[in-house]
Amino acid sequence: MSERLKRDSLEYHALPVPGKISIELTKPAETMRHLAMAYSPGVAEPCSQIAHDPSLAYRYTGKGNSVAVISNGTAVLGLGNLGALASKPVMEGKALLFKRFADINAIDVLVDTQDVDTFVNTVRAISCTYGGINLEDIKAPECFEIERRLQACCDIPVFHDDQHGTAIVTAAGLVNALEVQEKSLEDVTVVCLGAGAAAVACMNLLLEMGADPSRMMMLDRQGVIHSKRDNLSEQKALFAVDTDKRTLDDAMKGADVLIGLSGPDLVSADMVRSMAPRPIIFACSNPNPEINRELALATRDDLIMATGRSDYPNQVNNVLGFPFIFRGALDVRASTINEAMKIATVKALAQLAREPVPESVLDAYSVVELEFGPYYILPKPMDPRLMPIIAPAVAKAAIESGVARAPLDEDYEEQLWGGVGFGADRNWR
Repeated sequence: MSERLKRDSLEYHALPVPGKISIELTKPAETMRHLAMAYSPGVAEPCSQIAHDPSLAYRYTGKGNSVAVISNGTAVLGLGNLGALASKPVMEGKALLFKRFADINAIDVLVDTQDVDTFVNTVRAISCTYGGINLEDIKAPECFEIERRLQACCDIPVFHDDQHGTAIVTAAGLVNALEVQEKSLEDVTVVCLGAGAAAVACMNLLLEMGADPSRMMMLDRQGVIHSKRDNLSEQKALFAVDTDKRTLDDAMKGADVLIGLSGPDLVSADMVRSMAPRPIIFACSNPNPEINRELALATRDDLIMATGRSDYPNQVNNVLGFPFIFRGALDVRASTINEAMKIATVKALAQLAREPVPESVLDAYSVVELEFGPYYILPKPMDPRLMPIIAPAVAKAAIESGVARAPLDEDYEEQLWGGVGFGADRNWR
């Protein structure tokens, strides 16, 4: 990060008021009667109603349009274990994205502990406040246990975006890249460089979508995860393969796809040359990818490449997924975000990139055209079609898979196209 960007960032976060989110009132509070309704004595009646029927919290409070963005700060962006308080700018940023892109009221919740039991018990105890929970920047392998236990004890969606958001957007981009390269997911050899939370989630989702496990290979700092290795974690053991390949150089030979979720400059030009014809590379280490984009494209003219960077085509950006996934989940009061809802998001995202791009998007990115192909396999984050296309797909998948607890309005999609924000009373009209 340049010195100028550092200064600009600090000013952005400090001025005109510190932080990136605030609270707004949704009811008038101008008269004594307003105050009597908002607090005592008027508030007693909705309290009594909710005590009698907890589902009425979705009618009388903001629960149904709220998400807690929760972290202990043990894996903050690429900065490592900075602690809970230092993660607050990131969590506020996530809350900003929820509001900006899906009109969801999100608030950061920092849990200052690295003990899994304490973290889980704390989040479980406050979970009734919210309509959903977005876990963020929690290191592996603890993040796997935390998410699993919270999903089991909470009756609202618990979603670790570092895992599943990355997996969903990666899968959507890969589906389209394979289409352009005239290959199928069932037949390609996939190498995953990295074995953390995002990598495990990516590979698991690809398996759910039909990838061949015998043609998948994962690597960590020690090299290929193979069946003869000892002391593998539960998550890594699932991807151990019977192979004599040991290094990244070995694994890349003949591979169709490389998904990089590791660190910068780990992939050489020779490795790219050794890949199969019409290869695909997702080099998502940010800001510096596993291989420089210019070097990779200079090495292979039949390559499709995506990165995590906004200044390159084909950015793998989680904001393409999580706001709209939660929008759809909240609007049918889903109890969880399941595999059906994730796959529905993948399909909706992939299809959107194949549609003609509106002028408003071209203007936002100062380009003359965007057309489905090697340099456009994912929609742009500022595309206004994302919410009205993805949220209904997620909501319908929740209903069809039996995890929804409220129906959709008949004009739900139309309302989303109008940019209408949905609150707790949406299903009570």
